[in-house]
Amino acid sequence: MKKILLTLTLGALSLVGTALSYDKELAKRFNGMFSQMTPEVLRQRPCQITTQQLLQMIQKGEDFVILDVRTPAEIAVVGPTWKNTLYIPMHELFKEENLNKLPKDRKIVVVCHTGDRAAAVVTALRALGFDKAFQFRGGMTELAKEVGRAATEYVK
Repeated sequence: MKKILLTLTLGALSLVGTALSYDKELAKRFNGMFSQMTPEVLRQRPCQITTQQLLQMIQKGEDFVILDVRTPAEIAVVGPTWKNTLYIPMHELFKEENLNKLPKDRKIVVVCHTGDRAAAVVTALRALGFDKAFQFRGGMTELAKEVGRAATEYVK
């Protein structure tokens, strides 16, 4: 009976040890990405563009790229038709051939449905050296609301 109890206890302890372990190399890579996001940086929100800012950029004729990282199914429903739009789903973006399509010398406004995926993509792109990558805050959902209200003020 003691042998069985000892075996069960050792087995349980080994499972707990396994459950508490993690991929240390992957953690180092995440640390490299997220260590940039200090409280000072987050307070300034330098990586975000609002709907009004985007529409003003269009009105002023600024040279920038919209990067839509939604799935093809999402884009089929509704998507930006801005002349400088790249459609690369998030799950394919970090392939070398797709990263090579991104400019390093112009703003990249990353768009998704609500802004959540765009935030993750911008964090990764900035870690890779794309310093002009910005999250479109609120995503297509927010854009649809604002454009429905006041697009004629910005886009002619």
